[in-house]
Amino acid sequence: MPTKQIQLSDTLVMVRPVDFEFNEQTGGDNAFQHRPSDDENVIEKVLVEFQNMVDNLNSVGINALVLEKGNHQEKTPDAIFPNNWFSTTSSGELLIYPMYTENRRQERRIDDLTSLLKSNNYDVRDTQIIGEFEETKEILEGTGVLIFDHTHRRIFAAQSERCHPVQLERFAKARDYKDVHLFQTASSHGTPIYHTNVMMSIGDGFAVVCADCFTDKEEYSALKSALELDREVIEISMGQTEQNFCANILHVKNNQGEPYIVMSQSAYNGFTSKQKEQLSQYGTLLPNPIDTIEKIGGGSARCMIAEIFLPKTA
Repeated sequence: MPTKQIQLSDTLVMVRPVDFEFNEQTGGDNAFQHRPSDDENVIEKVLVEFQNMVDNLNSVGINALVLEKGNHQEKTPDAIFPNNWFSTTSSGELLIYPMYTENRRQERRIDDLTSLLKSNNYDVRDTQIIGEFEETKEILEGTGVLIFDHTHRRIFAAQSERCHPVQLERFAKARDYKDVHLFQTASSHGTPIYHTNVMMSIGDGFAVVCADCFTDKEEYSALKSALELDREVIEISMGQTEQNFCANILHVKNNQGEPYIVMSQSAYNGFTSKQKEQLSQYGTLLPNPIDTIEKIGGGSARCMIAEIFLPKTA
C-alpha cells in the first residue's frame, strides 16, 4: 500500500530553458502555442521570466531547485515544463513517464535529476519507469495529464493523445488509485484539451475547473460531485482557460508551512475579483509575469514546476 501523501509540497524543481523555442513537434495538438514574430528576442525574454519566477518563489520561502543544462547535448525546446516527465512520492519514488514527442523524450534526464535531488538531501529510494521508456503510443505525460487528489488517492484526467486510457488504467491499478475520473474534452476549436492541467487544478480545500471544456455534462456532474465532498469548486470560463491560463495554477506551501497559490500574471489578471477572494481563503496568490513563455511554449506556471514529495535524508 503506497504511503498516504500530503497535497502540498514546499519544494519544486524547475529547468532552465536554454533551448527554449516554438516546439514544432508539439504544436500539432497544443493550441495554446503561438509562433513568435521574427523580431522577437525570445530566448533572452524567456530566461529573464524564468529567473524572476525562481527568485519570486525563493523570496517567500518556497524552495525552487533549478536543473541546469549541464553537459546534456540534445536540444529540448520544452524542457521548461518538467512536470510532464517525472513526479515524486512521499515513499521515495521517482516516477518517469512516457512522452508524446521525440524531443520531449529527450528531456528525461534521470541521472541529472537524481543528483540534484540527492545534493539537496532528498532520498530517492526507487526509480520507476511508467510503461516502456521509448513508448510511442500509450502515452501518459505525468502531472500534465494526471491531476492528483493526493489526500483521497484519486486521479482526474482528460483523454487525449498525451493521456492513453490503457496506460492510465495500468498506472492507477499498479499504484492503488481506486477512483479515476477519465473524461472527454474539447477546446473552443473543437479539439481535445492536450493537458488536463490547463483546464483543472486541485488544491487543499478548493478546485478550479473549466466546465465548458467537458463534452459530456454527466461526466462533469460526476467530477464536480466528487470534488464538492471536501472542496470548493471554482468554475472558470473557456476564455479564462485559453487566454489567461487560469486553471494552470498550483497550491504549494513555503518552508514555514504557509500556503501559496502559484500562477502567472496573466492568470491573476484573468480571475474575477470574486474568484481571487475565493482563492485567497486558501493561500497567498503569487503571480509571475511569464507572457513570452505562455505565448510561445503553450504552458504556464504550473507546467513549469514539478513538486517534490520525497522524504529527506537523515
